[in-house]
Amino acid sequence: MMKYQILESVDFPQDLKKLSVPELALLAREIRDFLVTTVSQVGGHLAPSLGVVELTLALHYIFDAPRDKIIWDVGHQAYVHKILTGRRRRFSTLRQYGGISGFPRISESEYDVYGTGHASTAISAALGMVCARDHQQENYSVVAVVGDGAMTGGIAFEGLNNAGALGKNLIVILNDNRMAISPNVGALSRYLTAIITAPAYNKIKADIWELTGKMAGVGKRIRQSARRIEEAFKAVLVPGLLFERFGFRYIGPVDGHNLSQLIKVLREVRRMSGPILVHVITIKGKGYKFAEQDARRFHGLGAFDPDTGLVVEKKSVSSYTEVFGKTLVDLASRDEKIVGITAAMPDGTGLKFFAEAYPKRFYDVGIAEQHAVTFAAGLVLGGCKPVVAIYSTFLQRAYDQLVHDVGIQNLPIVFVLDRGGLVGEDGPTHHGVFDLSYLRTIPNFVIMSPKDEAELQDMLFTAMYYVHSPVAIRYPRGAGLGVPLQQKYHRLQIGKSETVKRGTDVAILAIGSMVTSALKAAQILKKQGISVQVENMRFVKPLDTEKLKKIAQRFPLVVTVEDNILNGGFGSGVVEFFVDHGYENLRVLRLGIIDQFIEHGAKEVLYHKLGLDAEGIANAILKRLESPSVYVNETISTKAR
Repeated sequence: MMKYQILESVDFPQDLKKLSVPELALLAREIRDFLVTTVSQVGGHLAPSLGVVELTLALHYIFDAPRDKIIWDVGHQAYVHKILTGRRRRFSTLRQYGGISGFPRISESEYDVYGTGHASTAISAALGMVCARDHQQENYSVVAVVGDGAMTGGIAFEGLNNAGALGKNLIVILNDNRMAISPNVGALSRYLTAIITAPAYNKIKADIWELTGKMAGVGKRIRQSARRIEEAFKAVLVPGLLFERFGFRYIGPVDGHNLSQLIKVLREVRRMSGPILVHVITIKGKGYKFAEQDARRFHGLGAFDPDTGLVVEKKSVSSYTEVFGKTLVDLASRDEKIVGITAAMPDGTGLKFFAEAYPKRFYDVGIAEQHAVTFAAGLVLGGCKPVVAIYSTFLQRAYDQLVHDVGIQNLPIVFVLDRGGLVGEDGPTHHGVFDLSYLRTIPNFVIMSPKDEAELQDMLFTAMYYVHSPVAIRYPRGAGLGVPLQQKYHRLQIGKSETVKRGTDVAILAIGSMVTSALKAAQILKKQGISVQVENMRFVKPLDTEKLKKIAQRFPLVVTVEDNILNGGFGSGVVEFFVDHGYENLRVLRLGIIDQFIEHGAKEVLYHKLGLDAEGIANAILKRLESPSVYVNETISTKAR
């Protein structure tokens, strides 16, 4: 760690305005060192933040936040913003329980004017703030900083289209760090940028526009000719014509690591009127060689050695993600109709293995989950067998497509939902705790969740060949249980559960990863003289109704356990069945995620706080056994304690 000459004196944006440009450049180096040192200890999204150090400094140097509104799309770009807005001294708590979030959140700081975690939302939100500003006749700037990946999302273009049509004062910064919309970051493009941001140029253009507007007959033709000449000139030199067609004034490309140029451009842009798009070229992972060389790995990672770039080793148990990816490759080796689809997450979903093995059968559609689902519908109707792998929290963005394009047409598409349940340090925007509820409401869907990685293999095999309707397979983030993987897969009977432990006093009905916690809770209760039966339900839809009838007749207390929101989830489905089939006097306890957004923190900490670890489940059962009777047609427990 270097000794910080300037960073220690910078707590808020106003401190930046006292610095010279050379001092800002030194501060940029210190911030990069601070980022690498801190993230190496706590993990996080390193490469995206390293790439926007100078851009963030320039934004806070020129604009007056929080009066001026800066919105960070793809919120993992915002680490430097947090450091410069009063949170440097708490930065070591990043993404830890009780610490600062890894994403902007309005409850954390007045400088975080909009909460972001999912991509492509900033332009629409910024335009809303612009319209609110103008309605109230206020005067401040609104800036949306959009990561290049976010521009693959449809909502980003919806926002651009609306903003261009309204013509209001809005600044969009396109942080181009990966897609390289244009390689023209040379002397000519810098010269052009200098021209089109110069006050004299824009004043002359405005004066000509005003003059020709007053010229009867020929004025309109002169304007049209001038516009065509300008657009033709720009089309040769810069990639701005697309944005100009949306109604934006295009500025760039600008070197995103040249502080002097950034400050000059932003100072002039702040004075311009109308919708402005500034195209900034940055290097993801800038300033840390390991992140520059492998920006994908350093996009988001756990603790690592800053001197070597090597991630701190953990026990070598295959993750659910890896098991899914390799199993799909194996199935695809025998079935050429299988195709894989993801929304900009080939690594995170495990489809990288499929992409490497079968590149012509792999589709990365970008951050466009709605398109991914409807695209899969077209593929299956054309004779393919699409497998759509998307994080649980991101698939909810395509709910209408799941209903309209898949459910109604009853199309046999396999949806693989990684990161089901609590994901840990990424917090409420990334917890996959709504999927069982939002999918359970859609007719024709089969919903599965495996207790371990071997069962995941069987579920994928079953979904591919023995279900003729939409299927969702949902599993947690991280390592599996370490059970032996299978060379031969087994067909599961749809809607049938598995008794993994027999008992007589209490029945725990668990789904997915909660089966392991339920088994451990049963061992704790055994020491209290309580005999517990544990059912691996496997299917949220359809439920094993025959097994539920037998359990209702045998057990004085039934407990459902899930790492999904209790409202409308697995437990709700079980209670609905009991009520509908005349078991109103059955005592039922539902355990799951309470009706609130869960904070960030280590998974084991969060599950313990929610009473969803083995100890919490056991304690909740003991408490219920000691309490007055609670039946399914009365109040149902919504929180384990």
